[in-house]
Amino acid sequence: MSDEQQVEKSETEHAPDSYRILVVDDDDAFRDSLQAVLQQACYQVEAIDSPQAALEFVANQSFDIVISDFKMPDMNGIEFIREGLKRTPESAMVLMTAYGNFELAVQALREGAYDYIPKPFQNDEILLTLRKVCERLRLKREVAALQNAINRRYHFGNIVAQSKQMKDIFDTVKRLTSFNTTVLITGESGTGKELLARAVHHNSPRRGAPFVAINCGAIPENLIESELFGHKQGSFTDASHDRQGLFEEANGGTIFLDEIAELPMHLQVKLLRVLQERQIRPVGAEELIDIDVRVIAATHRDLEERVHSGTFRDDLYFRLNVVSIELPPLRERPEDIPILVEHFMQKHNRRLGIDVSDIDTDTARLLMSYPWPGNVRELENCVERAMVLTESGKIDLNSLPSKLQAFSSEDSEDQGQEDLAVDEENLSIKQHTRALEVRLIKQALRCTNGNRTHAAKVLEVSHRTLLYKLKEYEIT
Repeated sequence: MSDEQQVEKSETEHAPDSYRILVVDDDDAFRDSLQAVLQQACYQVEAIDSPQAALEFVANQSFDIVISDFKMPDMNGIEFIREGLKRTPESAMVLMTAYGNFELAVQALREGAYDYIPKPFQNDEILLTLRKVCERLRLKREVAALQNAINRRYHFGNIVAQSKQMKDIFDTVKRLTSFNTTVLITGESGTGKELLARAVHHNSPRRGAPFVAINCGAIPENLIESELFGHKQGSFTDASHDRQGLFEEANGGTIFLDEIAELPMHLQVKLLRVLQERQIRPVGAEELIDIDVRVIAATHRDLEERVHSGTFRDDLYFRLNVVSIELPPLRERPEDIPILVEHFMQKHNRRLGIDVSDIDTDTARLLMSYPWPGNVRELENCVERAMVLTESGKIDLNSLPSKLQAFSSEDSEDQGQEDLAVDEENLSIKQHTRALEVRLIKQALRCTNGNRTHAAKVLEVSHRTLLYKLKEYEIT
């Protein structure tokens, strides 16, 4: 059953007939009467006259709610609750007490009872009490289902990948989750840096505390200090009240500083001090605030290059780069593409309520060969679009975006030219090298959207060499 279906089920399981109730009371007439009332209200009800027999009963059968009288032979209601919860800890215990005996009621709650109801009571009183108990059980189940969904989503085993590069990354991250180590995640846009950061947090001892994410490049420079560290009322024109910063909000947990390379230089100094001293100073404040926050930073930039160019502090770089994880682009791990496509198809089938579970061979081959400049994010968007637009009930070439269809045509033409050259028994290494370089350069430019600097990095040549090749081969 999917996570969404589990949550859905937990939301609908509050009708009376979905709850099983056990009534324990040695008064035959009262017990039979209460059983009849509850059955008339559509609850599934069993009744038993002995607390000892009831303990054996709950050990073998599951009950959502157990209603017990206090005054019974051999064992009173408090003792029964104590022993009953050992055998069926998930059951909600409700104690029936003599009217006005509040001390017993308080003791029952301390022993783990969900609620109590004084005798004698009217039928609507017990039914109201049970409705409240059922609502609390429903909320408890919903929270458990949501927590399970989170566990599945961010558990390393469910970050979809099968390539050696990604498995090595998971092994590294698993080893560092229990330590308060600063982590620097690098990789191109769309490779899943925030997802990995959330997985680090969720698998660490800090999982019960906040995970706070901020994109350092998306906030105006004059506001980012206040966002990170907070401010005092009157510290600047629009500071109409005190405001807690994201570091303080993440106290006890993890703060994820995405696109850290975009942080202004004067704030790099303050962030370095925070990492060293574990203290922050809100804008306009005189006092320092102690914080306990794990920092995970990420960037798609080359931080070493920024350090050399003087736009990023070397001392902050070394402080952030305690453990460095580089997420490889999707084009470098094509073996992950089939399993990612299958994962996205299952995900969007559930979300959209459709049934597209197949992909034709040519399309699968194309997805494997396409360079994916937007990485995993682009692949998911492509799969979702194809699932919505397909007319054949499966992902095919016609349902793909036009740029992938164009890539398919160009790839076929290039391949045909290469095959033709071999068929003509042209064994010139010089000519074949030239043809291969032309194809690689064109593909690199496609996957970087024409960015020559990035294309040079992909090709592992200098920017000057690429410009020379473009001119030599007349590639525009």
